[in-house]
Amino acid sequence: MIYLDNAATTLIKPVSVAQAMLNAMRSCASPGRGGHRAAMRASELVYRCREQAAELFNVPDPARVVFTMNATHGLNIAIRSLAKAGTPVLISGYEHNAVTRPLHQLGADLLIAQSPLFDREACLRAFEGRIDRAELAVCTMVSNVFGFILPVYEIAALCAERGVPLIVDASQAAGVLDVDFQKLGAAFIAMPGHKGLLGPQGTGLLLCGERGEPLLAGGSGSDSLLQEMPAYLPDRLEAGTHNVPGIAGLLAGIEYIRSREPGSILEHERSLLRIAVSELRDCGGLELFDGSEGTQSGVLSFRFGGMDCDEAAQQLSERGICLRSGLHCAPLAHRSAGTIDTGTLRMSFSPFVSARELSGCCKIIKEMLI
Repeated sequence: MIYLDNAATTLIKPVSVAQAMLNAMRSCASPGRGGHRAAMRASELVYRCREQAAELFNVPDPARVVFTMNATHGLNIAIRSLAKAGTPVLISGYEHNAVTRPLHQLGADLLIAQSPLFDREACLRAFEGRIDRAELAVCTMVSNVFGFILPVYEIAALCAERGVPLIVDASQAAGVLDVDFQKLGAAFIAMPGHKGLLGPQGTGLLLCGERGEPLLAGGSGSDSLLQEMPAYLPDRLEAGTHNVPGIAGLLAGIEYIRSREPGSILEHERSLLRIAVSELRDCGGLELFDGSEGTQSGVLSFRFGGMDCDEAAQQLSERGICLRSGLHCAPLAHRSAGTIDTGTLRMSFSPFVSARELSGCCKIIKEMLI
């Protein structure tokens, strides 16, 4: 099997991730729910993960690192904290349904900063042209469909200048690109644990520049006499028992990333991208969606001229190639790129994909074109 669906979930993890999860299941109870050894071990582990995440993302206070189930959970907290019915919200033309569906459900007034694929300058101009009408902005750092790296730092500066709070979706950036909480100055930054951070499914982080409004209410292990959620972070946004084995695995994933040279994961994934583009660019009957150097991360979408994307994905699966087809939960991105009627096939990389595996995949794709 050649696994190239890492934008959905990184399947191959550092060995330490599974080991950490198993150790936590055997030795950790519930954090904040007792002073005995098993509870204290859990509390120490959870805090250590907060601390490591705060250092990785330049968050000044680990209490501003909130654990979530996934990026969607974090985005819902962030969006529902800052938007309501009728709020004019400016978004990019590449947002995931994890952003657009909560906004639609709330009845927010969506303003779309539409721009061509891989055109960072046009994207920034589109935000500049509509920012004065917005009370909130939401922007992904990287398109999950095309790997397009949006100019989020420039958009963040624009939002700060105009006094518009910004929510950043770092789902495809965390663990690969530089995500600097203080430099971005965002109200919230949401990310999953199971993609670039190499942790398990069922984990995520919400970096909080603002206090936020609880999405869930319940036990927090603190201020138990209160019938409202605590006023302080992280307890305010973390109702119920933590996913301690998941957090242990996430901690191991973050530690692996921090052990690598800065930028080495991105460079590895871009080297794979260059290989894929080089091997497939001149293949008749295949359309690649690739950008210029610096505008794309380790994600490549493509489509066959004469074959349905789902059918092509099934044929590849039968030959041991795992990638994704369809709209990838991001119809807005497909409308922006002109692929809404067909969708695309998407290959996406990780630190554990080799050049040899990728070349094997490209060889099979070329054989399908004959």
